[in-house]
Amino acid sequence: MSNNPYGNSSGGYGRQTTTTGGATGARPAAGPAPAAGLSGFGAAAGPAPADLIKDTTTAKFSADVIQESRRQPVLVDFWAPWCGPCKQLTPILERVVKAAGGKVKLVKMNIDDHPAIAGQLGVQSIPAVFAFVGGQPVDGFMGALPESEVKAFIDRLTKGQGGAGDDPIAEALAEANTLLEQGDAGNAAQLFGAILQHEPGHPGATAGLAECYIAAGDAGRAKALIDQVPADKAEDPAVAAVRTKLKLAEEIAELGNPAQLQARIEGDADDHQARYDLALIAQAKGDRATAAGHLLEIIRRDRSWNDDGARKKLLEFFEAWGPSDPATKEARRRLSSLLFS
Repeated sequence: MSNNPYGNSSGGYGRQTTTTGGATGARPAAGPAPAAGLSGFGAAAGPAPADLIKDTTTAKFSADVIQESRRQPVLVDFWAPWCGPCKQLTPILERVVKAAGGKVKLVKMNIDDHPAIAGQLGVQSIPAVFAFVGGQPVDGFMGALPESEVKAFIDRLTKGQGGAGDDPIAEALAEANTLLEQGDAGNAAQLFGAILQHEPGHPGATAGLAECYIAAGDAGRAKALIDQVPADKAEDPAVAAVRTKLKLAEEIAELGNPAQLQARIEGDADDHQARYDLALIAQAKGDRATAAGHLLEIIRRDRSWNDDGARKKLLEFFEAWGPSDPATKEARRRLSSLLFS
């Protein structure tokens, strides 16, 4: 990627991962399920040109970008009325998106009117273009590129795709992620397995199946699955997010008794290690608000503790929870207030 604006856990929007919401009792299948289910996904008509390009707001960003990118890639064009290069780039983006025939959508955000999202993503200059796939930022560039380079960028982003609505793998992946979000890990695992039988090594399906194992309490199988991901796909955002979850789980297994940790804090409010360990335990239990609260309190009391360890861990949590999760949004707001007030 050119001028990668995403970085790692040091800032910016965290990588998106699917939240499990808790398993429903159905255990994920031991491996890929029969692939026949994919053939039932029909092709829908592509979107009208007017539906390919729209303006968005902070309030509509989740629906227009995060959710929509689960159906096809979405480009977000951050611009401002006073920006000369923006006026050069935006028409180019519009032409190339229309020419792509529904493989990608373009969402434009005026940062003068809506600065929050650009700030969260770490946008330092405009124009800045972020590509979202599967609810997460995966690529992007800054500056006004020539049309040939914009076309090449979109071609790379949509490689192997048909028009919107005619990719059974993408539709199956979206349905599986929806099932997982609703807590139906068993049926989600069947769909993820079917995708992997059609396309072995598919990173999104691999990560999804690993999430199903985590939801069923089988972290060992999830880790084995992630460890088998080929090196060229190991940094896929969905795979990386699961790896982060597993790393957190391993850390939590080494922690102490929550009651004893709480007693230590009550005896010494500046016992940051005890508060940090309680944050990890809360995260393991799914209590995201409490986990974030402990880390934010450490940051408030001593930003430099453990080489800025509380903030770094909080950013790992954001990565595991996903940028659209309410806990991420609230904790990110509170973190910004602490850092910049």
